[in-house]
Amino acid sequence: MVKLRLKRCGRKQRAIYRIVAIDVRSRREGRDLRKVGFYDPIKNQTYSNVPAILYFLEKGAQPTETVYDILSKTEFFKEFRISFDKKRKEKQES
Repeated sequence: MVKLRLKRCGRKQRAIYRIVAIDVRSRREGRDLRKVGFYDPIKNQTYSNVPAILYFLEKGAQPTETVYDILSKTEFFKEFRISFDKKRKEKQES
């Protein structure tokens, strides 16, 4: 199974995260299938490669909760009308 997950990069105390498509069994800094974006929590910047993310989501990749939150803040899911697990929908309704 493939997940869209954060991969830590950058210096000490200056973390930058790449959003990557990676196998579930790989560790956090393991080999990724493809880089699909990045997130800088210090500057609060996000970049996402929309065609690549859509490709992996269509193939059945699941975003982690953090990546889901990052993409939903950029209104990615509203724009492309993609829905996910019922658990996330139930959390949002509560």
